[in-house]
Amino acid sequence: MSGRRARRRPLFAFALAAVLLVGVIGALAARRWWDRALGPPDRSGAALVVEVPRGATFGAVAAQLEAGGAIRSARAFTWLARLEKKDGSLHAGEYEIAAGRSAREVLSMLVEGRVRLHAVAIPEGLRIEEIARRVADAGFGSPEEFSALARDPAFAKEHGIPAATLEGYLFPETYRFERGADARAVIEAQLSQFERTWSELEPLARARGIDKRDAVILASLIEKETGAPAERPLISAVFHNRIAKGIRLETDPAVIYGIANFDGNLTRAHLEDGGNPYNTYRIAGLPPGPIANPGAASLRAAISPAPGVDYLFFVSRGDGTHAFSSAYSEHLRAVRRYQLRRGP
Repeated sequence: MSGRRARRRPLFAFALAAVLLVGVIGALAARRWWDRALGPPDRSGAALVVEVPRGATFGAVAAQLEAGGAIRSARAFTWLARLEKKDGSLHAGEYEIAAGRSAREVLSMLVEGRVRLHAVAIPEGLRIEEIARRVADAGFGSPEEFSALARDPAFAKEHGIPAATLEGYLFPETYRFERGADARAVIEAQLSQFERTWSELEPLARARGIDKRDAVILASLIEKETGAPAERPLISAVFHNRIAKGIRLETDPAVIYGIANFDGNLTRAHLEDGGNPYNTYRIAGLPPGPIANPGAASLRAAISPAPGVDYLFFVSRGDGTHAFSSAYSEHLRAVRRYQLRRGP
């Protein structure tokens, strides 16, 4: 009996070692498969754009990602999500997945909702309808939707805007939104950016006795009168000086704003039209509302005019800049020189 038992022990030990070896080899193979399955796919070049539909199951999303080449294995991706308890946390949306992303990185993107953002650039000095077209062209709603909301007095009141429309308060900036954002999202982002900008300027405006409404109106006039940064405080000084002396502003952009279907030709009849509430050749002081949506530089200029200047007039030189004058006789000479081209 003892001999047979002795012979069995080496056989048992050998069999156990063989089983363990097979297990180790299997574990190593499984580990290699796991690491490879979760590694970056073999691709290079442009990023992949993947749309994760709202309400889609995790398995369907994983299969879509594998089919699109964003991950190596939908099965490994699903197991990873279950192990990390993230298979119920995906955010719907459009994702841009760069080459070289691992499955873990892709999963983090989807769980955190790092969706692809699309830009819309809003330059300074545009009117509501002009902004509406840009926003619609970028894929965020329709021009009609944007304009209707921007001209809704109840919506303006809801957002604390001291006017019947949002003209003047749609802050110019480059904004980024996820696909599917609507006009309301764009407008609310613009209003938020305006309030952030105004909060920095408000202490200075309050110290100078200028309220938000007047600052925005004046900034809109400055924005439309010049695109030269250095001139903004000078244009502001002219307007401040004229208001202080009771002189009408006589600014063409304001008149144009009040003309329905303006054809580009400003006539004497337009300047004499007393029915145009924006006709600053006929009314005293500021027009009844902003005529465009100004940027931060014009807002700052509106409350910080150039100090120590007594200019009351300016005329375009035809090169984007203006000639400034304190006396009407100087102004007439500048008009002859730059507008009528009659003499030095």
